[in-house]
Amino acid sequence: MGLFSRNKPKIKIQTTKKDGYSGWLKCTHCHELIHANELQQNMNCCPKCEYHYRLTTEERIKNLSDENSFQEMYKDLEPVDALNFVDTETYPKRLASAREKSGHNEAAIVGTCRINGNLVALGILDFNFMAGSMGSVVGEKLTLLMEYALAHRIPLLIVSTSGGARMQESILSLMQMAKTSAALAKLHEAKIPYISVLTNPTTGGVTASFASLGDIIMAEPNALICFAGPRVIEQVIGQQLPPGAQKSEFLLHHGMIDCIVNRQELKHKISEVLYFLTNNEENNHKDEHSFLAYPSLNNLTKADQPCR
Repeated sequence: MGLFSRNKPKIKIQTTKKDGYSGWLKCTHCHELIHANELQQNMNCCPKCEYHYRLTTEERIKNLSDENSFQEMYKDLEPVDALNFVDTETYPKRLASAREKSGHNEAAIVGTCRINGNLVALGILDFNFMAGSMGSVVGEKLTLLMEYALAHRIPLLIVSTSGGARMQESILSLMQMAKTSAALAKLHEAKIPYISVLTNPTTGGVTASFASLGDIIMAEPNALICFAGPRVIEQVIGQQLPPGAQKSEFLLHHGMIDCIVNRQELKHKISEVLYFLTNNEENNHKDEHSFLAYPSLNNLTKADQPCR
C-alpha cells in the first residue's frame, strides 16, 4: 500500500428511501397522528376527534345497505353539452376528467337496497364527480327514483354532498331544483316517507331543493350545510358570521335539521325511523305525525339535543 492510501470504510449508503408512505396521517381537524388503517376501520372518521372525512359512493352504499342488496338503476343516463359551454376548459373535457376520477357517468348513483331488511329507494351524490353538482342528468335520475318510490310505495333515502347547481349547464341545471321538488310533493301527498341525509358539504341549489325537503332531515357532525358559503356571505353583508355558523350543530340548534347522527350509528337510526314510519301497525291507527309521540324518536325534534 502506498503512503497516502487508505482502506475504504464499509459504510452502507441508502440512496433512496425504501418506504415513502408509512400509513400515518395528520388529522386536518384535531392535528393528531392517525393511521390509515384506523381511519378505514372507523368508517373514515378520525378515532381521536370523530371528524367525518368524505366517503366514496361505494363506501357509502356498503355502510348503509345490507350486503349485496343494492341494485343500481338508470346508470346509462349521461350528460350532454347542450350549451357548448367553455370556461377554462370545455365541458366535455371536464366530464371526461370527472368520469376518470370517480369511475361513474354522473354525480348521482341511484337504485334500490335493503336497510336492515327494509326495502328503500336510495340516491347518493358523488362529490368526486364535479363536486357532486346537480346537472340535468342528476336531476333526472333523482326524479326517476322518486317516481319509482311513488309507484312502488317504498321509502326514499337521499344522501347529499354537493357544491350546488352545475354552472356548465346554466338554466338547465337550475330547472332541476323545480323538477325534484315537484316530484317530492307527489311523494308527500301519497304519504311515502322521505329521509334526507346531509353530509359535508351540502350547498347551493341542492340545499335549496330536495336536500331540505325531507320528512326527516339528518346530518353528519360538523357538516357544512348552506346555500352560499360563509366567505361569500361575509363579503356581501360586510360582517363576520357567528362561530360555527352553517355547520350542522348550528342548524340543529336553529331548527333547520332534525337530527345529527354519527356515521357509525346512521344505518341503525335510519332503520329505526323507517320502522316507525312504515312498519308499525299500531301507528297506522293514529294520525300521520304520531311517530313523534314515541320516546325513542323524541330527540329527532329537539333542537337542543342532538341524537348521536
